Formats: sequence, C-alpha cells, structure tokens
Amino acid sequence: MAIPDFQSIMRPLLEHLADGEIHRNRETNEYLALHFELTQDELAEMLPSGYARLFDNRIGWAKTHLKGAGLIEAPSRAKYRITQRGRDALSQDLPINMAYLRQFDEYKEFQTGSKQIKSQTSAVASETAETDSLTPSEHIEFGYQKVREELEEELISRIKTASPDFFERLVVELLVSMGYGGSRKDAGQTLGKSGDGGIDGVIKEDRLGLDVI
Repeated sequence: MAIPDFQSIMRPLLEHLADGEIHRNRETNEYLALHFELTQDELAEMLPSGYARLFDNRIGWAKTHLKGAGLIEAPSRAKYRITQRGRDALSQDLPINMAYLRQFDEYKEFQTGSKQIKSQTSAVASETAETDSLTPSEHIEFGYQKVREELEEELISRIKTASPDFFERLVVELLVSMGYGGSRKDAGQTLGKSGDGGIDGVIKEDRLGLDVI
C-alpha cells in the first residue's frame, strides 16, 4: 500500500486516540504503520532533504491540523490525547479532513497563523488545497528539489556547449572543491595540450602530494 497523504491519516489517528488515554508519538506511528500495512521500504522512505521519514512527517502534520482544530490536545511534548470534539467527530459518518476542520473557528485562525504556525511554512499551509496529498513541508522540499533539478539540467547543458579548455579547468576545480589536494594554487593543473596522451589535468590526491590523479 502506498504511503497515505496526511489527510487520510486523520481519522485512523483519532481512532487510535479514542480510548482517551495519552499516547506517545512512537506507539501512534507504529499503530498507523500497521493500520496502513506499510512495508519496511515505505516506512524508510525519506523526504528529499533526508532529514525526516516521509510517513512520520505526514503523521506529524495530521496531528498539527487536528490539534489546530481542537480535536486533539498535547498535554506534554510528543504526547497526544483526544478531546470531546474529537470524539464527536468520530461519531459522525463524515470524512475527517481539512474541509471538515474548517467549520471550527480555531482552525481558521490556525490556518492564517494568527495563533499558530508563525514560520516559513505558514504561507504554504494556508494555500494548501483541500484535496492536496502533500504537507506544507513537502511542498517546500519538493519545490526546492524541482528548482535544483532544473538548475542541474541548465548547468549540464552549458557545460556541454563549452570549450574543451573550459571543461578541463572545470574538472580540476571540481576535484579541488571535493577536497583533493588542498588549495587551488597547489592542488592541480590542467594540461590539455597535444601529445599529452589524453591527460587533461593532474591533481594531488592528498594535501601531502604523495599521489596524483
């Protein structure tokens, strides 16, 4: 089963908290992983930045939205409990998503950031569509990834149209930036002359110059 979007997580999350007890993040995440029958590979899938798991991130945003609407509360850090409003929501045969949460004034304030989410993601959060499957942080990360990919394509295109001499210098500069050979001055040199046996540059493999590439 594919990783569910954060809105699809809302009702199962509330059902997990329906006993009225305080639940920790870890047990909630484990319950939801079993509920959605996720594989180990799916659970290990990361955001583009590599700093957080995709599924954990979506659970976190589901909690954030439910808390913003007053359906759950956080008695202490990383611990959550259902409220009476949350129980009332479960008793109704309705989808629990952003459209449902907008009936509450607290949630409207949450979305505009007047009480919560005063951060870089607040603008993205307020613009997220009701049917959107991405969390605000995913919008930012995937947006950054798209810009980066476009920049990579443009750089490669320009490199391919550059002169051989430029490309030789670029290779040496790249290796220096990767940490080979110390400073640019003493790290390496481009050759690129006739009769050089196809060698375009020489660079020291380490700062002591014990070997060369």
